[in-house]
Amino acid sequence: MMQMRELGTSGLKVTAIGLGCMGMSYGYGPAADKKEMISVIHAAIDRGVTFFDTAEIYGPFINEELVGEALAPFKDKVVLATKFGIRMVDGKQVQDSRPQCIRQSVEGSLKRLGVEAIDLYYQHRVDPKVPIEEVAGVVKDLIQEGKVKHWGLSEAGVKTIRRAHTVHPLTAVQSEYSLWWRRPEEELLPVLEELGIGFVPFSPLGKGYLTGKVSADTAFDENDTRRILPRFTAEAIQANQTLIRVLQQVSEPRNVSLAQVALAWLLARKPWIVPIPGTRNLHRLEENLGAAQVELTPEDLLAINSATSRITLTGDRYPEELERRTGL
Repeated sequence: MMQMRELGTSGLKVTAIGLGCMGMSYGYGPAADKKEMISVIHAAIDRGVTFFDTAEIYGPFINEELVGEALAPFKDKVVLATKFGIRMVDGKQVQDSRPQCIRQSVEGSLKRLGVEAIDLYYQHRVDPKVPIEEVAGVVKDLIQEGKVKHWGLSEAGVKTIRRAHTVHPLTAVQSEYSLWWRRPEEELLPVLEELGIGFVPFSPLGKGYLTGKVSADTAFDENDTRRILPRFTAEAIQANQTLIRVLQQVSEPRNVSLAQVALAWLLARKPWIVPIPGTRNLHRLEENLGAAQVELTPEDLLAINSATSRITLTGDRYPEELERRTGL
């Protein structure tokens, strides 16, 4: 059985490792075969996973439809997380958390997911045009109406988190976090611990880089978002191999994978952290879930933190236009 964790002090309990479903339909090349992805999701269920993450913008819509179809027989046994607040306008993503748009989004997500209530509903990105108090008020109403059970924010800054939490308590905040991107340690993690809010790291394997399978010769599909990310140029991929060597020093003596060390490091940070690595591959799913059984010693953690503190990674996380959408 998978270990369970509580997201902050909310009472919402999920498996220590969840499954991010975005990449099955969006972001990493063409959408995968639906039947194959349903089999991967069912394999996750068979292995005890209860926490699944999607969003209406993934596709858009088709990832929610996939997840809803796959999890239809298990609705009472899983925790479904989805997101609102980004829509497509003239082929571009725009942030839109106006109250009428939130209500439209929730109805669409409920239908596609085939549920009466969304377990965890995130604002996908903060909308600078709509006060977060107004957004929180709408979600509070949705909770009172029984359409949402818990809510959260994605890539929000700490001031926004505090303001939102005052209107209605947040269950979780989702942001990128890994040995590849450690900025949440500066302000975010202390505030979440103070407020009793859980943390759900996305891209916990650095969009695949921390698996050690990405090289300077890797060719990304034209629909793969990594093609536009500064850290995935051939030069940056090669320069950042120092980080891979740190993981190898821990993984090789234990006969575990780099991915398992990277995820085990995250799990060891705080008991209310629940990473959601994504995959299209059954072997990778089993590998990722196996990280919950990898126990890093205090000496391991000290060695990893000491070695990585001396590394300056090459390349920004996002291009400037995308980074401006984040609150970190």
